[in-house]
Amino acid sequence: MMAAASPCIQDGSLLVNGKTLLTEVPFNVKVSPVASSSASSAAFFFGATSSTPSSRHVFSLGVLQEFQFLCLFRHKIWWMIPRVGKLACEIPLETQMLLLEVKEESALYNRDSLPLSAEKTFYVLLLPILEGTFRATLQGACSNELQMCVESGDANVQTTNVSEVVFINSGDNPFKLIKDSIKILENHMGTFKHIDNKKVAAHLDWFGWCTWDAFYKDVNPQGIIEGLERFMEGGCLPRFLIIDDGWQETYNDFQKEGEPFVEGSQFASRLTDIKENGKFRGLKQDIPWSDLHEFINFIKESYGLKFVYVWHALLGYWGGLHPSSETMRKYNPKIEYPIQSPGNTGNLRDIAMDSLETFGVGVIDPQTIFDFYNDLHSYLASSGVDGVKVDVQTLLETLGFGHGGRVALTGRYQAALEESVARNFGASNLICCMNHNTDSIYSSKRSAVARASEDFMPRDPTCQTLHIATVAFNSLLMGEIVVPDWDMFQSKHVAAKFHGVARALSWSAVYVSDELDHHDFELLKKLVLPDGSILRARFAGRPTRDCLFIDPIMDEKNLLKIWNLNKLSGVIGAFNCQGAGNWPLKEGSENILASTSKPLTITGHISPLDIDSIGDIAGEDWTGDCAIYAFDSGSLSKLPKEGKIQVSLNTLDCEVFTISPVKVYNSHHFAPIGLIDMYNSGGAIEGLLCSQRPSGCKIQIKTRGCGRFGAYSSSKPSYCTVNDEETQFKFNTEDGLLIIQLEGGCDTREIAVVY
Repeated sequence: MMAAASPCIQDGSLLVNGKTLLTEVPFNVKVSPVASSSASSAAFFFGATSSTPSSRHVFSLGVLQEFQFLCLFRHKIWWMIPRVGKLACEIPLETQMLLLEVKEESALYNRDSLPLSAEKTFYVLLLPILEGTFRATLQGACSNELQMCVESGDANVQTTNVSEVVFINSGDNPFKLIKDSIKILENHMGTFKHIDNKKVAAHLDWFGWCTWDAFYKDVNPQGIIEGLERFMEGGCLPRFLIIDDGWQETYNDFQKEGEPFVEGSQFASRLTDIKENGKFRGLKQDIPWSDLHEFINFIKESYGLKFVYVWHALLGYWGGLHPSSETMRKYNPKIEYPIQSPGNTGNLRDIAMDSLETFGVGVIDPQTIFDFYNDLHSYLASSGVDGVKVDVQTLLETLGFGHGGRVALTGRYQAALEESVARNFGASNLICCMNHNTDSIYSSKRSAVARASEDFMPRDPTCQTLHIATVAFNSLLMGEIVVPDWDMFQSKHVAAKFHGVARALSWSAVYVSDELDHHDFELLKKLVLPDGSILRARFAGRPTRDCLFIDPIMDEKNLLKIWNLNKLSGVIGAFNCQGAGNWPLKEGSENILASTSKPLTITGHISPLDIDSIGDIAGEDWTGDCAIYAFDSGSLSKLPKEGKIQVSLNTLDCEVFTISPVKVYNSHHFAPIGLIDMYNSGGAIEGLLCSQRPSGCKIQIKTRGCGRFGAYSSSKPSYCTVNDEETQFKFNTEDGLLIIQLEGGCDTREIAVVY
């Protein structure tokens, strides 16, 4: 690791590791070290002072020098997307993470003591965070100044001084840098927990179905049952169900039956009861349930569901609670009108948010917010519900006036929500959604799953590639605090394979929103085992290091590569996201619409070194060679860790590669691949041991699932067994592919390869 030099301001310039990061740093800007035993000497905070008290300050930090950067910013109030560039003027409003790639000359010499030209690279991470009742974001100015915006969201909550609102750290590994920085902030701030210190929900290990794109708000029990029947007939039953928006009792004061539609009024509906609406009460004679409780019991018993979640908004419903409802009056809801930050309105406005500004929101009294959640969740739990998906969360930031500001209000609601979920469902049975503001992110102590991007949009062909790129880049930050939920997709869709491969290496839940009779079970069975379980990787899927500062959507030359780890192997998905869409708010994108509508063939390379931590799973006795199995072609290659394989893909095409370190056992080179008919083949492998025998050696692989198990072997085995019973195998002498057919169920079993 690089030895980090303490940052400092000299002659108006900020130096990090001896490299000038900012010039013309104003006198009112100060840096201070992080007072934490876990902090490196390179970690520090930015602070600033003003002579005038205000609820919103924009401070210049100085002129940012020209570096490649990656930032995550909120293009809409609900969601983040990535952007790459070189100049500070390209850094958007509402930037919540900024990563800089800094290159510097290093002094290397050849054998004749002549200087050689070489570059060393390190990375600088800037995270705007929370300080007291204020939160910060970053933004660029046309003069290439880097600015920090500090705001409370309440005109009565003002300050003249902030000291710890932007955290800065540096290191030579960007993934470790982000992880270490979040852990430092966890200890220092005390307002959130790193994902390593949270209990993760059990539903993530099982295939799921969400009702949203299948029914939208017309969801009903009969439709759910028909859908589950179709999955059962196809041999791919979900074990996890989300009943999305459409089950609650609501009323809309602004849209009367029979009157012309009022644009935006669909978001103004308000909750009138905590119980289910009439669709989920047995009002017909020929159905075997009378309420939500009996319905959920019926579908669990009939279709083997392990988990049923239901949807609700953070304030109950989009428009909050209805103040005139007798049931809701105990929570003292009052109509309040949201006030958006200039950072939000300076990017993309959102119709839902704009509508709520017009129609108002029935805001629950912060004094009764826990009572509301507890009443709602205890009723749902008594009805057989196992958890909740809680949506529309960043709405709260616009309602801070009169409540001590946005950070204080968010913290109070978040704590109440997490306490109620823990009391009624279990600490982790919560999916957070539409919560991409730092107010929520850095107030997350128990929430362990959160949506990583805007919705999957099945009817918009320009959103498919953006979705995959967004979830991967957003997972760099979110994956250190929650399990990023990469959202549902549809198995019968033009981009189904594209989405399916991404979900396979995401660490996220794998769930679909298939409409009735619109399924591709052949694709689903590459993701889901016959018992409904999935092969999850170990961490959040993220772009490979060489993709961090490229534009995989619009530069027309680069593939997006996403990497992850299993217990004994790595996995890389290569995606051609070019030629199918444009980033929102990207300068010049309106001029290249024609070029993005034509398919592009892009060529790139895959290397074992794309798996950033491959040495961690390879062990000390690793030779440095890897076996690489390409899913679509079925080809197996062996190459050194520095080696590369060329891959060419058309727009919306992808390929997944399992990369397994080769070990030498008594002169036999061996690397397990896993279930080669599953996208994440290596996720099936749970352990490997080798024992020496008088005549050779025995390699024992612990695995789960069924189907074709593959491995690389430099020589043909004498024989193979499964659970101590000898079994047939196939061996290809040309590429060393060993295949063993695993019959039966999905229980863990032991394969032995004997030489």
